[in-house]
Order: sequence, then structure tokens, then C-alpha cells
Amino acid sequence: MATMSASSSSSSSSSSSPAAAKARPIPSRNPLPLSASQEAQVRDVFYARVRAKCGPEIKAFADCAQGRTFSAPFLCRGPLHVMNNCMKIHATPEEQDAAREEWFEKRVERQKEKERKARRKLEQEKFLREWWGLPEKDREIARREMEKLERPERIGGFVSERRKRFGEEGGEGR
Repeated sequence: MATMSASSSSSSSSSSSPAAAKARPIPSRNPLPLSASQEAQVRDVFYARVRAKCGPEIKAFADCAQGRTFSAPFLCRGPLHVMNNCMKIHATPEEQDAAREEWFEKRVERQKEKERKARRKLEQEKFLREWWGLPEKDREIARREMEKLERPERIGGFVSERRKRFGEEGGEGR
């Protein structure tokens, strides 16, 4: 299972260290609301899993429909029904939950890949600036870009430090 980032667990007790916060597992199967793009990524994982389970049926329909345009719905009705039935059987809420869990498990890999690409981009940009004799980037801009690379992926958003929480002084609601 994936772990929560230290910044998203800022409301935990002050006795827990940042290392302990990183080691804490996500508490439930569908723990946090995801952004629209993250939900699209989960859907892509879900669809790929269903397609993998129905591979032979999809291939049979594709072979039947290949080279046909108007006549495909009529001549390939049997393989189409077989393919759709297979996909209906495997497209269950349990499979969606499994896809979501797989997405959460691969968060660290995606983060590392994103950092690798961003660092490579910065290296290439630095090389091109040296090659063409362009001035160096402003140190402040370079520092901000490096900080951006170090930030963890946002899942469920971050808690505002200034917002009053329920039960605190003056925090009786929103």
C-alpha cells in the first residue's frame, strides 16, 4: 500500500516524527478524493486491466471487423456480444478498487519518473545555454524549479496553515 506524505498529515499529533508520518499507510481502500486528471489515470488503469482480461475476445472481434466498414455491425455481431459480455463481467466495482489501489502503489514510481524527466530537462537547458553562450538562468528561478521538483504529489490537497479548524478558538465551522 502507498504511504501518506508528511505534508498531508500535518494535523496529526506533534509527537510523531516526519519519518513516522511517511511510513503511515493510507487508511482505507479509497482514501482521498483525487483530482480529475488523477481519476482519469485511475480509469486508464481500470480499462487496461479489463482489456487485459478480455484480450482474446477483443482480438476475435477486431479480426472479424478488420477490412469491414458498413457491414461490421451485422457480420460481427456474435464476437461483439461475446466481447461486451466479457467486459461487463470484468468491469466491476471490485476491479475499480483494485485499479485504484494499483494506481496508489505506483505513485512513487511516477514521482521518480517525473523528477528524472524534469532533471534531464534542466540539464539539457543548461547545456544549450552554455552551447549558445546565453546568460545563465536567474538563481532564484533555478532554486524555485528545484523546490518544485522536491514537492510530493498532491493527493487530496494540502491543509491550509492559516485556516481555523473545528474545535480551535474561533473555528466553530467554516
